[in-house]
Amino acid sequence: MTNRSPGEAPPWTILKLLRWTTSYFKSRQIENPRASAEILLSHMLGMERIDLYVRYDQPLMAHELADYKRMIQRRSRREPVAYIVGEKEFWSMRLRVDSEVLIPRPETECLVETALSLLPPASSGASPRILDAGTGSGAVALALHRERSGSTIFASDKSRKALRVALENAIRHGAGGKIFFFCGDWFEAIRPAASHLDMIISNPPYIRTEDLAGLAPEIRAYEPTGALDGGADGLSAIRHLMLRSHKYLTAEGLLLMEIGYDQRHDIEAAGRECGEYSEIRFEQDYSGLDRVAVLRKRNRGPEEDAAPEK
Repeated sequence: MTNRSPGEAPPWTILKLLRWTTSYFKSRQIENPRASAEILLSHMLGMERIDLYVRYDQPLMAHELADYKRMIQRRSRREPVAYIVGEKEFWSMRLRVDSEVLIPRPETECLVETALSLLPPASSGASPRILDAGTGSGAVALALHRERSGSTIFASDKSRKALRVALENAIRHGAGGKIFFFCGDWFEAIRPAASHLDMIISNPPYIRTEDLAGLAPEIRAYEPTGALDGGADGLSAIRHLMLRSHKYLTAEGLLLMEIGYDQRHDIEAAGRECGEYSEIRFEQDYSGLDRVAVLRKRNRGPEEDAAPEK
């Protein structure tokens, strides 16, 4: 037991700090105050969250308190926890993130799950060719590589800074040199004549421009606008992908996109108007909302393929 001088304040232990921080975050209307406090403190101390309660009576050193205080100040300004600690878990992988990339979300795991349900099983020995368009942190590409390591996976992004984050994550998770990254706006670095991709998968921006101002400060003020803004109707990037993906897909190849919960009917109409897809269907997320659009390329005959585009 540590002896204290008369009148000396009791030390700031882990549990005392957690209680104080949780109360402070609540007073600032911070979402998930207890979880935020736990993640920040465990990261700063270099331990797992469960260890906070195993070592709950451990006092903090002065420099640790100073570091934690800076974290609290950043969070109180509504900076996302993931950017403060520099990482976010996705598909049981800890991915590095910063303000150049969108923070991976649980809903996007539905996109990965849908892709896996449509790809040949790992035991089949098949090697499908997949493009993750607009890869950001590389979350989707890395999840697919983990589950289908025999696949040939390409990942594109127009931001070189985002690609640096994705490449670092690939190296961190043993996929350095196994996922082929390239810089370009969607398909600009790919020749359409190739038509060699079995699947194109994307989490494109799909929020309506006018809705951006109503987003939580953590999103509105910190995450990259280019990864969020889907244009006036939220469909600019989605429409671009639908109108061009068929040029790069093999016969009956698949286009998978994460979408907004209320965009199903507009996407169905745009897909029918495009005329390049034989199947358009939707998968729901964990809340029962339409979250993934699945479009299968129409298998045209030789005469149709030879016909000029309209």
